[in-house]
Amino acid sequence: MRRGIKRPALLLWALVLLLSLGITPAAAAPSGRAKLAGSVPPWATSANFKSSSNTTDYVGFRVYLGWRGGDQAAALARAVSDPSSPSYGHYLNPAQFRQQFAPSSGDTNSVRSWLKSQGFSVVYTPQNNHYISAEGTVGQVEAAFGVQLNQYTVDGTTLRAPAGELSIPAALAGTVDAIIGIDQTQTLTHPNTIVADAPPSAGFRNAPPCSTYWAQKIATDLPTAYGKAQPYAPCGYTPAQLQGAYGIAGAIASGNDGSGQTVAIIDAYASPTIVQDVNQYSADHGLPQMGASQFSQVVAPGTYRRPENPRQDPQGWYGEETLDVEAVHSMAPGANIVYVGAPNNFSDLDAALNHVVDRDLAQIVTNSYGFPTELLPPGYVKPYNDTLIQAAIQGIGVYFSSGDDGDEVANIGFRSVDWPAASPWVTAVGGTSLAVGASNNYLFETGWGTDTTTLSSTCNCWKPNPPGTFLYGSGGGTSRIFAQPWYQVGVVPSAIANYFGPAGRAVPDVAMVGDPNTGMLVGQTQTFSDGTYYDTYRIGGTSLASPLFAGVMALADQKAGHAHGFANPALYSAAGTAAYHDVVNPPAKVAVVRVDYVNSENADNGLRTSLRTMNQTGTLHTRPGYDDVTGVGTPNGSKFLAALGH
Repeated sequence: MRRGIKRPALLLWALVLLLSLGITPAAAAPSGRAKLAGSVPPWATSANFKSSSNTTDYVGFRVYLGWRGGDQAAALARAVSDPSSPSYGHYLNPAQFRQQFAPSSGDTNSVRSWLKSQGFSVVYTPQNNHYISAEGTVGQVEAAFGVQLNQYTVDGTTLRAPAGELSIPAALAGTVDAIIGIDQTQTLTHPNTIVADAPPSAGFRNAPPCSTYWAQKIATDLPTAYGKAQPYAPCGYTPAQLQGAYGIAGAIASGNDGSGQTVAIIDAYASPTIVQDVNQYSADHGLPQMGASQFSQVVAPGTYRRPENPRQDPQGWYGEETLDVEAVHSMAPGANIVYVGAPNNFSDLDAALNHVVDRDLAQIVTNSYGFPTELLPPGYVKPYNDTLIQAAIQGIGVYFSSGDDGDEVANIGFRSVDWPAASPWVTAVGGTSLAVGASNNYLFETGWGTDTTTLSSTCNCWKPNPPGTFLYGSGGGTSRIFAQPWYQVGVVPSAIANYFGPAGRAVPDVAMVGDPNTGMLVGQTQTFSDGTYYDTYRIGGTSLASPLFAGVMALADQKAGHAHGFANPALYSAAGTAAYHDVVNPPAKVAVVRVDYVNSENADNGLRTSLRTMNQTGTLHTRPGYDDVTGVGTPNGSKFLAALGH
């Protein structure tokens, strides 16, 4: 994981092998049984086989059921979200949704009874009957689902997976959509060992020199690039700078600060110092303190408290929670925040999202995680999409980071959008590089796509020649599996929509600052070599852009006097207007000089100096109007709030 950019749930390359194999047809099942297609991950091969699984090992999983009248649910979600529809804003409450669309108690009881008959402990069923979570052993799973569970070695990691497709009783085939948790694809995350009450994250701070605002300091003592000396990177923008640049400082000062609105943040684990950190940050930057009435933390029921894989990263997620909470609070200091933490790295985030929606905990939900491709088995896609449709019907807007690896070519070898950002029921938030002036004013933005080259001491020159090699950037592109949604018709250029043939869903929808070389200054308790204490650092990624935009939407909801719910139809209806900053190619190369501590916290081991060139976006391109780096653009303050004021 790169410090200065946060997306801790990004999966390793092995997950991406799903693209080459796709979802395989189910083989013939034994009499009276039905197989679940796509339930064997592609890395579960004979070449990767290590051993059979211990039959007494613990397994936690969720059996997902689909909505009754799924097509009608999708149609209603569209109608209540479309400002041109007479049903716009006529949301259902959770009880009404369950009555119309939730799986029947009969279907749910049938699945639950079968699981119990196989010896599983049935842990939890949410009120919307979307899934049944169960726990048992490897031996029980093998007997119940007619498979053998093996251990496979993938890129140095040992993971569990079935050797063949899972099967279920034929009588349940029309009821069960997918099963999540039997294989360990979702736990392909960072190589940190989970510990109870993990100490604060390892210390990180930015090295000087850096600029307080854009181009405050110029690197006249270093080699030039693109014909001139380049500015030192900003130290990280403060709340006042971000409010000023995006034109919402006046609204906040006049009381349009998100009061009465609730934003949910979904991550994993929970930082033990989050309240004191946010309040220290708030005191330092003129934001109101967050008390118990404004901030709460929730663990979704039915999630698995026992880690199933030793590769966990609680401390990485501490930084993610800090970033998300401080970003929302900076943009909407009056809004309530509900933090929903999954007790595992990735395998419980689906349940956390369902809990927020099922219990109607918030009207806005921001998520800073994702898979580096959308080409996943049904078990990873349909359950999420169903939850998102319920959210839209209830007037809940769900925002996802669009990804931090650009078109994904450098990361996984082929062009792809990320999931869940690719869902047509998500507002995908891309990233920009932002220049803020001395008076907290907006100067310009470019698309976030960074090439990097390093200062060489042997020649006092940049090696390789600028711009260098791709490092990271705003995720975007065109979906291969989702058709173009109605709200993008006439807005997204055909060159983007038809990239793979028939018009597809384009990503992202909107954008805000995401470049870690401009980024936001956050404050967090960290573990340094000289002690554990609070300090600040610059951070970025679309993990920053999503909660920033969620905060702006809290202001829009307050001003409009109602929740915008699934906001894409409203957002696209304002495309091409002054509501947005239209991010286009800069007239000349834009770059910054960045200095980093080699040891991440002080100069004891020296400094590393690099040149970061912006708007280097590969097969994605910024352009006038909609583009696949920044969507329809970034919010333009009072004009954006006015455009969404209906």
